[in-house]
Amino acid sequence: MTDDFDLIVSSFLSEYGVRIYSDDFKSMTWDEFAALLGGLSADSPLVRMVRIRSETDRNVIRHFTKVQHKIRNDWIRRSKGCQETANVAKERDTFLQELVEMFRKGG
Repeated sequence: MTDDFDLIVSSFLSEYGVRIYSDDFKSMTWDEFAALLGGLSADSPLVRMVRIRSETDRNVIRHFTKVQHKIRNDWIRRSKGCQETANVAKERDTFLQELVEMFRKGG
């Protein structure tokens, strides 16, 4: 979500008139922030971006602009990289656990 901070800033300003860098925002509770974030309309910059990234309907994707395709493809590529990193970490942990077990049993 940190990559989308600018989208959050612009969405909050356009939807609610709230400036994230204002004193009013600094006094906002987490629950209020989460409620406002969850209540963003489909026309907000953040929700539009999320919809492009998460679209799975081939017919809709077929009608994407070049920019929308790039946004979606970049997101998929980056998400896949994160998933692969998590898989590598899991495999490493499994391997290390197997080594520990092997040494406990004496090889």
